[in-house]
Amino acid sequence: MLAALPDGDEREMESSEEGGGGAGDERRPERHGSTYHSLYGYRSRRSSRRGADGGDCGAAPGSPPGRDFSLSLLDTNLPGEAETELRSFIAKRLAKGAVFEGMGNVATVDLSIPECKVGCYYCLFQQESLPETATLESETNVPEYVVCFLGGSEKGLELFRLELDKYIQSLKLSLDLEQKTLETSVNPYLRSWFENSICPIQRVVQLFQEKLAFLLHAALSYTPVEVKNADERTEKDINRFLAAASLQGLVQEGTMTSLCIAMTEEQHKSMVVDCIGAQPQLHNAGSNRFCEDWMHAFVNGAEVGNPFLFRQILENFKLKAIQDINNLKRFIRQAEMNHYALFKCYMFLKNCGSGDILLKIVKVEHAEMPEARNVVTVLEEFMRETAVA
Repeated sequence: MLAALPDGDEREMESSEEGGGGAGDERRPERHGSTYHSLYGYRSRRSSRRGADGGDCGAAPGSPPGRDFSLSLLDTNLPGEAETELRSFIAKRLAKGAVFEGMGNVATVDLSIPECKVGCYYCLFQQESLPETATLESETNVPEYVVCFLGGSEKGLELFRLELDKYIQSLKLSLDLEQKTLETSVNPYLRSWFENSICPIQRVVQLFQEKLAFLLHAALSYTPVEVKNADERTEKDINRFLAAASLQGLVQEGTMTSLCIAMTEEQHKSMVVDCIGAQPQLHNAGSNRFCEDWMHAFVNGAEVGNPFLFRQILENFKLKAIQDINNLKRFIRQAEMNHYALFKCYMFLKNCGSGDILLKIVKVEHAEMPEARNVVTVLEEFMRETAVA
């Protein structure tokens, strides 16, 4: 089932008629300034100096628990004083036991840089692959690292936590303590974290402009999308946008699979994005008023040019879609026993701007509920008659 949200009243239904464009107007733009990174080698003295009997002989007498470790700087583009301040912040978090391997965290740090306070994503992780010559003893001491990405605000980076977690997964595979690997592979990868993880949504908005409504519709309706004649980065950007704009993670896996199958069987064709020219050419594309309204919110945001703003608009786009779905499901439950509620369902679908998609979603979810399915069938007939008229 879809993520539960509080049931609304008629005011929620009326708000659907206003469209999504206003959502973007209410947000204050966030300045992200410069971006920074730091990579540290993490070494726990306790785990690295165990005795032959397996006892822990590395802790100094009277040393507080969790403080027996070292952080060695491997790479950064921060000024010296700011890097020292950042390392102190990370050390305190490690000492408190607030950092867990493989789980990224976001916080605000106050450093000696022009931005002063800046958002910081940091993650403790282990090297993914070891040299083939590694001994059994060394394999029990897998190299560990702490990476920090700094830019924008804590709230802004929080929106991209999943993207940054995925970025770290790729870093695990390429990381090696050899200096030549650090300079030729790891350093460029760290320097491009903002472009690769934060900016794809912004680049897609700038590329598609008014045609973005078709991409939003494809993401919301689970329509397959085929990208042609695009360079590798553009194709990845489009696929990332579609993934971020879909309701994946907000519906159960079985429901999502059924929706994908239903949409594919109904349309028989994928939406094709042909990037042969300056602006993509779209084939087999669909849209509705809901997606067009939200497209204007994105296009208006392009004047500000802040990637964090685009992600916030995208999250609000999905939130509004979920609210509309939950409202429709509530009206359908009421319509099973009340004919006036059936009329409310019809008016809601007519005014929300995305009735075509909402009906398909609730049809799949109510497939095993006879009474609700009958209501959906009647609504489909109403909508078809309205379209013909």
